[in-house]
Amino acid sequence: MAEALRIGIAGLGTVGASVVRMLAAKQAELTRQCGRGIVPVAVSARDRGKDRGVDLSQAQWFDDPVALARAPGIEVFVELIGGEDGPALAAVRAALEAGRHVVTANKALLSRHGVELATIAEEKGVLLNYEAAVAGGIPVIKTMREALAGNRVNRVFGILNGTANYILTRMEAEGIDFETCLAEAQRLGYAEADPTFDIEGHDTAHKLSILTSLAFGCRISARDIYMEGISNITQADIRAASELGYRIKLLGVAQKTESGIEQRVHPTMVPVSSVIAQVHGVTNAVAIETDMLGELLLSGPGAGGDATASAVIGDIADIAKSRPGFQHGPVFGWPARALTPYQRARMRAHAGGYFIRLTVYDRTGVFAAIAGRMAENDISLESIVQHGDATEEAHKTVVLVTHETTEAAVRKAVTEITQDGHLTTKPQVIRIERAA
Repeated sequence: MAEALRIGIAGLGTVGASVVRMLAAKQAELTRQCGRGIVPVAVSARDRGKDRGVDLSQAQWFDDPVALARAPGIEVFVELIGGEDGPALAAVRAALEAGRHVVTANKALLSRHGVELATIAEEKGVLLNYEAAVAGGIPVIKTMREALAGNRVNRVFGILNGTANYILTRMEAEGIDFETCLAEAQRLGYAEADPTFDIEGHDTAHKLSILTSLAFGCRISARDIYMEGISNITQADIRAASELGYRIKLLGVAQKTESGIEQRVHPTMVPVSSVIAQVHGVTNAVAIETDMLGELLLSGPGAGGDATASAVIGDIADIAKSRPGFQHGPVFGWPARALTPYQRARMRAHAGGYFIRLTVYDRTGVFAAIAGRMAENDISLESIVQHGDATEEAHKTVVLVTHETTEAAVRKAVTEITQDGHLTTKPQVIRIERAA
């Protein structure tokens, strides 16, 4: 049997400690599957004295993760530090340049520097694996990078953030408002003290940018993603969606259009009958539409120490199974130097159905004026419903669902209705997405 694979782990937080624990518990199975053992011989973290509930007595300690990355005694560098720059970037870059394989769970790092790091890895003939960076324990990276060879991907979309999905699930199930639900998510540890990264779509955008590169063979461009969060979703939206046969989810969507590649993160209404509408709580799901295979939906645990650690260990095991001289495939499914420049689609040209909620003054002519503005912008309405406001007799809520139209037309019509002086509060516009 081959000698054990020697790995160094930088970052011993929830995920890092779970990786060490799982490697110890699953050593016999991994050795049988890989033909060799996997041994953490070196580690790095900020606090040596912290009790992490795992045995690190046999591992060499490094205070500097870059020194660990360059250490001659390791074959694989596992980066679980986090952050798009700083020690994580310096250590990963150092490991690749030293000819070490790298496994990372860092979506922020890859969304910012992925192409550069992939270029180094491919030039050095080493692996850069990152299954845990997107959708936790769901094997979406391997699926897109390896299993879909020959397929042309037309669209990829999904629920990529468990915190946002948990909040929307509870808002619907229990009828509680966004702020109350967010506070409960923070208490349970599903949301950070500063939840902006999750609820405003940044985390989903980082993950989506990686999937976009895998799907379309383009350079990663996280800064070109249209982004809206869920903090403005109200119970009125949740109830209206339910009455219309929809459920609200925060989706990341990437697709090719005539004007380029469209990347967007925003609250979306999906039919209750769709599979993705049944994805609740902290679960993630990714749908991939292809020309040969059709539509594929992957769903499972999207976060947490064990789910993420499982994906990390899967990446390490792939390296353990490879042999010297084996030609490794490209990091993003396409050679890094062959990735095409990202061409951003015209967002306002996006076509689809839209949900529009307007709170208006209860006076004669408002209903007709709204319908008129829609008609002037060539927007065909599937339905238009008017509700009284139980808390304010002078106000009414108008809910419109459009047939397929463009983003530009909807925004123009809503702006004109606002300028006409009919609205009492800011309008709500939510896209309706064709879903698995």
